[in-house]
Amino acid sequence: MLKSLSRAVSTAVRISTSTMFSARALQPLTRSTLCSSNSGAIRPFSRSLWMMSHNGAASVYRPKLFSSKGFTPVSCGCGSLHTEGDKAFGNFLSDEIKEEKKIQKSNTLPKMSGGWELQQNGTEAKLIRTISGEKVTVTFNVNNSIPPKFEEEAEQAQGQKSAENEPDIVSSPNFVVEVTKQAAKHSLVFDCHYPEDEAKYIFQAIHGEGEEESDIFAIREVSFQPEGDVEWKETAYTLNTDSLDWALYDHLMDFLADRGVDNTFADELIELSTAMEHHEYIKFLEDLSGFVKCN
Repeated sequence: MLKSLSRAVSTAVRISTSTMFSARALQPLTRSTLCSSNSGAIRPFSRSLWMMSHNGAASVYRPKLFSSKGFTPVSCGCGSLHTEGDKAFGNFLSDEIKEEKKIQKSNTLPKMSGGWELQQNGTEAKLIRTISGEKVTVTFNVNNSIPPKFEEEAEQAQGQKSAENEPDIVSSPNFVVEVTKQAAKHSLVFDCHYPEDEAKYIFQAIHGEGEEESDIFAIREVSFQPEGDVEWKETAYTLNTDSLDWALYDHLMDFLADRGVDNTFADELIELSTAMEHHEYIKFLEDLSGFVKCN
């Protein structure tokens, strides 16, 4: 008798729970659900056509993208899965690529003054210069090179300005300067970056709006490392500049300036990196389009 009663209660609980979940599943997604704090962040001042024409991916409820009706497979000779959603995605990417190529300033990368030789390998680049027997190599990567403050300011301005007046995307990567002397056993290596609080100045420098001359890049660390080593040897002493005497820091900055790594170089590096980042972005879209369309 007790076992029968227990089973009856358990059955009732399961039925009640199933009904509750079914009711929830039938409820459509609301805008507050789509824009909850756990949702993925939207890329600010996006290059997306959707963002340009609809003020952001989260500004309009798009029930079709969240439809529970499943997908309709499309036959293809490549043997891969294709859906109507893939077709719409491919068409969107084609339009996006066209728009990006319209705003691309040039198909070629800008030249660096001062006799720097550019060597590029995907998103990584090296600038090499030889001066009076010394070899100076500057290495940087355009991945994750857009300053956070640019993203925040652009996000705030997105609802206030039209797409034509959106701020330019500026790439300001961290970079490593390696100075090698012929008679030295090791290279003197500088880990440099564009400080986040200088983000606005970087934008002004690119557009010629700065008021006074100041260093737009900074040295984070200095160390002696084996020449040409990709990995930073943790066993070598590293000088952190956070608590460094300013007189010593100024001499280190002058040391770089004497070898061509100064504000002019830093400005031109931003222009080069920005062009590289945009080129790689377009290439990524083309690769993504080919992957989706199975070209």
